[in-house]
Amino acid sequence: MSANVRARRPPSPIPSQPPRSQRFPTLTHSRSDADERRTLASKGYIPGRKPHPSGGVYVTSAEWKLLILITLIAVGIRLFRLSQPNSVVFDEVHFGKFASKYIKSQYFVDVHPPLAKLLITLAGFVFGYDGNFDFKDIGKVYERVPYIAMRLVPAILGVATVPLSYLTLRALDCRATTSVLAALFITFENGLITQSRHILLDSPLIFFTALTVFFWVGFCNEDKQQPFSDHWWLWLTLTGLSLGAVVSCKWVGLFTIATVGFSTVYQLWLLLGDMRVSARLFFRHFMARALCLILVPALFYMFMFWIHFAILSGSGDGDGFMSSEFQHTLRGRGMADTYADVAIGSVVTIRHVNTQGGYLHSHPHNYPTGSQQQQVTLYPHRDSNNDWRILNATTDGSEPQDWATLPLTYVAPGMRIKLRHAATDKALHSHDFRPPVSDVDFQNEVSAYGVPGYSGDMNDDWIFEIYEGSKKDPQSKRRLRTLRTHFRLRHALTGCYLFSHKVKLPDWAYEQQEVTCNKNAVLANSLWYVETADNVLLPPDAAKVNYRRPGFLSKFLELQQVMWTTNAGLTDRHTFDSRPDAWPRLRRGINFWVKDHKQIYLLGNPMVWWLSTAAVFSYIVVRGLLILRAKRGCKDFENTKVVKYDTLCGFLFLGWSLHYFPFFLMSRQLFLHHYFPALYFAILLSCGVFDLVTSTLRPRIRLQIAAVLVIIAIWNFIYLSPLAYGLPWTKAKCQNARWLKTWDFSCNDFYDSVSYDQYKGIDYTPQPSQIVPTPHGRGAVVVEGPVPIVSVDPNTLGKAEPGHDVFAENPHPDVKSDPAVEPVQYDPVVSDVKEISSVIEPSSSPGVESSSSQSAVESASGDSEAGTTSESSSQVEETTIAATLGVPQEDEAEAEKVRQELFPDGRR
Repeated sequence: MSANVRARRPPSPIPSQPPRSQRFPTLTHSRSDADERRTLASKGYIPGRKPHPSGGVYVTSAEWKLLILITLIAVGIRLFRLSQPNSVVFDEVHFGKFASKYIKSQYFVDVHPPLAKLLITLAGFVFGYDGNFDFKDIGKVYERVPYIAMRLVPAILGVATVPLSYLTLRALDCRATTSVLAALFITFENGLITQSRHILLDSPLIFFTALTVFFWVGFCNEDKQQPFSDHWWLWLTLTGLSLGAVVSCKWVGLFTIATVGFSTVYQLWLLLGDMRVSARLFFRHFMARALCLILVPALFYMFMFWIHFAILSGSGDGDGFMSSEFQHTLRGRGMADTYADVAIGSVVTIRHVNTQGGYLHSHPHNYPTGSQQQQVTLYPHRDSNNDWRILNATTDGSEPQDWATLPLTYVAPGMRIKLRHAATDKALHSHDFRPPVSDVDFQNEVSAYGVPGYSGDMNDDWIFEIYEGSKKDPQSKRRLRTLRTHFRLRHALTGCYLFSHKVKLPDWAYEQQEVTCNKNAVLANSLWYVETADNVLLPPDAAKVNYRRPGFLSKFLELQQVMWTTNAGLTDRHTFDSRPDAWPRLRRGINFWVKDHKQIYLLGNPMVWWLSTAAVFSYIVVRGLLILRAKRGCKDFENTKVVKYDTLCGFLFLGWSLHYFPFFLMSRQLFLHHYFPALYFAILLSCGVFDLVTSTLRPRIRLQIAAVLVIIAIWNFIYLSPLAYGLPWTKAKCQNARWLKTWDFSCNDFYDSVSYDQYKGIDYTPQPSQIVPTPHGRGAVVVEGPVPIVSVDPNTLGKAEPGHDVFAENPHPDVKSDPAVEPVQYDPVVSDVKEISSVIEPSSSPGVESSSSQSAVESASGDSEAGTTSESSSQVEETTIAATLGVPQEDEAEAEKVRQELFPDGRR
């Protein structure tokens, strides 16, 4: 090299920027450049396409290996001791029962759409379940039921939620460390674990919610790169199918649809403001989203109900919720053609137009109050006691003429008639007595009155009034026609109208629907129609009619209305219900199961739960400060990092808000598990906040912080795991785990000793279930036969509140009215049952009730109930148990009688 040639050397580093080591090389495409391109794309500027994985989800091979490892850990966590307990837990009472009805094709009504129930049923069917187990009570031991396979469905979907959380955050451009943190938070979240290990619907709901979010984020990434490509259509279509699936599990999926809907509207708004996007291109974007995000989910949702109707082709206990036309389509509920004309002397069955169309019914049992005459009710099933003969009532009180000897006279408006009960020969009657339940001045009792051969009195007379007829049958507006004419019956003396509503009579009337004569009758509840009519004076070739068979769309719309009405009616309080304001704070859980000194109690992982709540409120505060700074002229939103994390966290906060705040508008019964979809968004948001806070730290420090958080979460999980798995525990450890006074799991159900040797001697031999009926339509209480004896402080004994089951085995008790059968009155003294006392631990602060084990395992309500059991042994406990059952304790002889009934084996 010549002397005048100067050798070049590497330039000196800029003093303000330290030189990068080979471990942290300078990236060709820096993170800020990627953020800037994404920000421009969000404002409508479509950059040139670059090589990228489909949907913008970039996962390296090392990450896939790590994700598989985390998924295997989740498999072990979810499937550990899945066979335990081997008895019915919580709402398995309902969803297991629904699987039985699917397999036996017996129609039922539930407030939830069918997809998750169909998946559980499919698992049971594949593994040979015959549908003959009744799932009647919490704690009932499974016999010939592939319950492990049925529990495996929600468990597997719970496992699948873990990798979805990882992939979603990676698609949102979060770091791998952040995504791992989210996946492990989901893995070790106690509440999600407990909910996914039983035959329940929330795990499928959360899975499809997570799947929808992942597909939507993937579509958004694809939309910013190259719209209308094959991958673009694939992501958009998969999002629509997933939306259909999530709303087909539970109607909470509507909140997921709202989340995607708001994001879609925002995208379209940005496109509308982009002057480079032509009207034709905007229309293509709009129609593509309408097709995939509205039509596809709707068709999927309706298809699930098509399968539902195809399977449930037979009559079942859900018939009473549906209209007469709907019931006519069920096997076993079909009706032969009946005479179209109704005349004096016709034997008719009369149905109520409203309240699921029950039959006007009477049976040979009397009211215990009021006139004490024969009961008249509304009954949902066909029965000979629904038959009434229409007679002509004279205006002067003389004997009515024999209808069989007179010319055929059709029933016309204004006609004065009597309705005589065909089975008991008593007339439909009303008088100035208050009804047994609706005891108000404008309501009169309706009864059946008279004896055979007695013509009756003026209180038997009713004025027939036509309200409307069928447009296809003009004569139905001029005279009474079967199935076509809607009419009212006005009492001739008092002017009140024959009326019925959704008020149920007590047990002495078999919980049938009350019928009254109402002076202020609501029109819809005072309308009736004739379903069948028979008259010997009509010729055999007279015109006949039958129900119109509704098509799929009519049945689908009717069922949606029934589900909505029934869901809104779940307003009864329950021992373990909670309101939405308590959920983010994890104020209390749900008691799932107590037996053999073990307990399953739904409670979240406190660290994961409270950290996610803190992240939500942190986002609200920071976003508010950014808005205030923008008002003062600060240009924070021109910073690419701020724009990136505001978009990311804003989307997750939107999902949390739309899955949480609507519950404040609901007056129905609510439980902690209703918060789980919002919790999923909150966990992802907490990890997004973590990604922002640690964005300026070195990867090693970020990883160390994440490791600390994961270790704390795992410690919380292990500490509370006996409540998630129903493991042996001690009373002392249980008390130490009650960090909040409102955590009302029952520590008195565990042994005092720190040793677990006592659990080894428990006899787990299944014993026949013994049922304790409970009043007011609440679920029956089941107690398994002999239980271990443990002393309990009698001062802590109390009475547990049973839950209300809106979908009992038979929502309208199918009690045939046999004249030879007297009303059955429940007498707890002579019932061959046992009831285990409940334990209520006194709270240390006023107004806070710390509920412990309930007296037995109770039947769950439409969305959720819980029951617990505890044991008692001493003579004091026996008398306390008797008091809990409502048994009088006047003298020792009575107490001894109770002891013999409760403890026939002589055990003290």
